[in-house]
Parts: sequence; C-alpha cells; structure tokens
Amino acid sequence: MLRSSLSIVFFGCLAFLLSLSAYAQDPQYSQYYAAPLYLNPAMAGGELTGRVGFNYRNQWPSIDAQFTTFSAYYDTYLPDYNAGVGIHVMQDTEGAAKLRSTSISGIFSYELKLGDNSYFRPGFQATYIRRQIGFYENLVFANQINPSDPFGPILPGTDIPGLGDPVSMLSLSLGGLFFTENFWLGLSAHHVNEPNQSFIDGISPLPAKFSLHGGYKIDLGQGGYRGDFTHMRRQRSLTPTFNYKRQGPFEQLDVGAYFNVEPMVFGLWYRGLPYKPVNEQSNRDAIVMMVGVNLLSGLNIGYSFDYTVSQLGIQSGGAHELSLSWTLPNKYQGKPSRRDTILPCPKF
Repeated sequence: MLRSSLSIVFFGCLAFLLSLSAYAQDPQYSQYYAAPLYLNPAMAGGELTGRVGFNYRNQWPSIDAQFTTFSAYYDTYLPDYNAGVGIHVMQDTEGAAKLRSTSISGIFSYELKLGDNSYFRPGFQATYIRRQIGFYENLVFANQINPSDPFGPILPGTDIPGLGDPVSMLSLSLGGLFFTENFWLGLSAHHVNEPNQSFIDGISPLPAKFSLHGGYKIDLGQGGYRGDFTHMRRQRSLTPTFNYKRQGPFEQLDVGAYFNVEPMVFGLWYRGLPYKPVNEQSNRDAIVMMVGVNLLSGLNIGYSFDYTVSQLGIQSGGAHELSLSWTLPNKYQGKPSRRDTILPCPKF
C-alpha cells in the first residue's frame, strides 16, 4: 500500500508537470521535411501532383513519460487554379499524464511565379484541436492525502471541476515559401489566434509557434547508371538545411545536411541552442541520424534516431521516427505548366 500510494502521488505530480510543459509546445518531428504540411501550409500541393504520407515518432521510450505522435496527410495540386489543397490529421500522447491531443487541418496554398526560376507560395491552415487528460482518474489531489499519515491510503476527495473534461479549440495558421531551382526559404506561424487551451475556468492561451526553415541543394554530379529500364545515371547531391522554431519561451534550432546518392539518402543534424540556456540549463537536445530511400515508384521511406545529448541522457531511449510518403503519378503529365522548377526540399 505504501509503494502504491507513493507511486500514485509521484505520477500525479509528474503528470501535471509534464502536461504544463507539453501544454506550451507542439509536437516536433526530426524529419521535418517528411511532414511538409505540418511544417508549413505553403507546402500543400508543392509536388504538382497528389501525395499521401504518414509519420510516427516515439520519444523517450525507455521511461514512463514517453511521447508518441502519429500523423497522416494528403495534398494535391489544382493546375486550373494554380493552387494546392491538403488535409492533415494528428494524434499526440504526451507524458505520464497521457495528455492526448487530436487535430484535423484543412490547408490551402497558392503559387506565384516571380521570375524565370523563382516562385512564392503563401498558405493558410485552419485546425480543429481536441485535448483530454487520459490519466485523470489516477491523479491525486492535496485533499486526498492524510496529513497525519501522508503515505497511507488515499482518501476520498474533491477533484478540480472540469479538469477531466475534453477541451476543443480552433487554431489558425499562416505560411510563406520562396524557392528557386536549388534554394528555398520558408516562414510559418501556427496558432496566430492563440486559442484558449485551459481545462478549467480561466484563460490559458496556446502560444503561437514560429518556424523559419530553408536550405540549399548542391549538385554533386551524376553517379553510375541506375541499372534499370531508364538507363539514367544516379543523381548525387548534398543539401544543408536548417529549421528554427520558437513557441512561447521555448526555442530550438535544427541544423544539418542530407546526402543523396540515388536511391539512398543519409542525414545528420544537431538540435539545440547551447548558447541560450533554458531555466539555467543548457539547451542541448539531440544528434539526429537518418537513413532513407527514394524509389522511382514515388515511394519514400525514412527512419531516424535521436541520440539525446540533454541532461536526460541516452537512458531515455532517445527517439525513433519513421516516415512514409508516396507521390502519386502526375495525371497532368504533358500538359502546360506554370512552373519550370521542382521544389528542392528533401523528402525527409
């Protein structure tokens, strides 16, 4: 009974602490370009054809406070309107509190041609979000602990009204993307209306999240022949990329590069802002290693592992991430197109 009471009290406290921390931050993907619609609504329809994708992330699997995220998306291009549309769904379960967030987004983008090989895409996103604490029935409140026997049986008590009820909100997001044949730079702003996310009476705005991301694709020349019916040489490239994120007081920078030798892709990057500590602790997060394959069928598969370098350490189990996307055959092949340049963002 003593151990059971201690465990419940501990996890109750931990649940609230993790929920408050996670409450202020959106889920993240290390393979941020493998989740294009989540990164920036301006990327909807960027492949000039249909695309379907799935993402899964399991963070800190070796401890009870692990975070799991799953998302799926579909987007396509509408050539008659020079626009892209998409839908994105996500479910995220955060920490010991089992704070579950489910969202569904509708996305629209439009493409403007600025020059011979330069384009700009603005995007808009509307998201319905529903959140609920899944561990609520096991939380312990102060009035349930006997002061004369704090490690004894849990007493009946009064919980916080409304805390176990789900909360729903509407979030609005904007994005913009400029790109050329080898370069791209994007900016996205999520939750610009900062909807109220409080489980109880009161105001707790969901902080706006800003992301500045970009990269440059360096052509390394052609490799050997593919060995298939195309009789084409393998493309080789090196693509340095970055993704800076800020949400409330939290900031992070992902910086690294992708090395592509068709059909294989390898990635290595670092996440953190060590020069800017958070709560007097070093803001170091992880070193990310990725391997993937781009098949001629349009199927792209990627796996990455986050090696945790924060104070939490590798004992947390790091993070495993899997991405899968399929670019559908272009039904507009051979028809006139306003774009002569392919969006150079990586698939992962």
